[in-house]
Amino acid sequence: MNTETTTAAGGPGGPAAVPAKGLRAGILDLGDSVMLGLASTAPVYSLAATLGLIVAVNGNYTPLILLLGFVPVLFIAYAFRELNSAMPDCGTTFIWARRAFGPWAGWLGGWGVALAGVVVLANLAQVAGQYLWLLIGDGSLAGNSLVVTATGVLFIVFMTLVNYRGIRLGEHVQRVLTYVQYVPLGIFAAAIIFRIAGGAPGGATTGQAFDPEWFNPAGAFADPGAVVHGALLALFIYWGWDTCLAVNEETENPSTTPGRGAVISAFVLVAIYVSVALLVMMYASVGTDGIGLGNEANQSDVFLAMKDVVLGPWGWLIVVAVLASVLSSTQTTILPTARGTLSMGVHGALPPKFGDVHPRNQTPGFSTQVMGAAAVAYYVLMSILSENLLADSISSISLFIAFYYALTGFACVWYFRATLRSSVRNLGFRGILPLLGALMLTAAFFVSAVQMWDPGYGDTQIFGVGGAFVSGVALLALGVVLAAVCRFAPSTRDYFLQQMPAPARM
Repeated sequence: MNTETTTAAGGPGGPAAVPAKGLRAGILDLGDSVMLGLASTAPVYSLAATLGLIVAVNGNYTPLILLLGFVPVLFIAYAFRELNSAMPDCGTTFIWARRAFGPWAGWLGGWGVALAGVVVLANLAQVAGQYLWLLIGDGSLAGNSLVVTATGVLFIVFMTLVNYRGIRLGEHVQRVLTYVQYVPLGIFAAAIIFRIAGGAPGGATTGQAFDPEWFNPAGAFADPGAVVHGALLALFIYWGWDTCLAVNEETENPSTTPGRGAVISAFVLVAIYVSVALLVMMYASVGTDGIGLGNEANQSDVFLAMKDVVLGPWGWLIVVAVLASVLSSTQTTILPTARGTLSMGVHGALPPKFGDVHPRNQTPGFSTQVMGAAAVAYYVLMSILSENLLADSISSISLFIAFYYALTGFACVWYFRATLRSSVRNLGFRGILPLLGALMLTAAFFVSAVQMWDPGYGDTQIFGVGGAFVSGVALLALGVVLAAVCRFAPSTRDYFLQQMPAPARM
């Protein structure tokens, strides 16, 4: 447990030491890494649930907004890649912020990752429960709160067990789910192309022809507020590619392969999102009637509204694709949260029990169980208190994402500050791009907070303030309280007394 491995880059004295945690090293290759990065974002579900909302704000400029939302994500992906090359520790943001800014920043960064994971698992469980029952019988049970909640809990438990049993089993399950979601999406896209080309009813006759104006920044920024709002929505659909960094210690060439996987998966995601958005816009238009993307009745799931028109009796394929997408993301969301708390346990930021690795499965056994249990507890508690409050707390995820992504960007610049002038490459990939990404995401954090403050933002309000703001800030503040407890707890206080390492010089 105390054995240390080293990487090719690190602090002034040489490579950064990464404690060997007992995970199954080298089991994943570049293809597996990219697949995990793609699966974690739940691309089919993300498009189905978010595309209509972006169209409602930005109309025909939606494809441009998807590109703009990708910019800070790409810049932060480079920060993840560079930091991983120096410290391929599965703690990712936790350990990187720790080495850059000290123990408090590291602990809160780890909390941000875990918090985003637990909250989004509640959302994924809810959607998975609904979509499963849409496939069964007449679909009426999808509206039964008790049945949906119970089903969602079972899905979290099952995926927790898959992750507990081993990374290879998880990779096999993930591969099957990836095929199940992408094959129907491909069929759906091909059917739209066929209908547009043939001018079939519901296609070119009611859709709209492609227009280069959709990518015109001057037109989009005529309403800057709409651009910012749309870009914030787009930020959520890209979140998750960093899962392939969290399994870096189980990947071949841990200092290089996960970083490449992160950047590749980010580029593949933007290609999928923009191309599918273009096809759906051309077929359905952004109008407010029928299957139009601007129709408020379609905004919560544009694919569900279009499935029967596009695929006819095979429309159920899209329901299966969304369900597979959600289940896939459920599994890959547990992966980084469990490995983050594993690293925190190994480095002393959490009680030592969190650092336990199952001797046979070679997985973070205790951390995986805790993350699954936390997700179930949060989901059930919020479902009992108020489904509207659950929805608003899910809306606050953008705060958590922006927080720990921005922290990672700043950590990259500060940790590598001594190397920035050594080459143009270092200046760009370790300095300028991570800094720009961090600044953009910091702005996104505060803009999101201001929007959520409005009592009319979501479905609930608390003391005259939007429920999304209150739940988001409360959960972040809880991290500060827990960090303070750990600061004085006998098993973790030594972590907070450690001296901050010097910056990298390689």
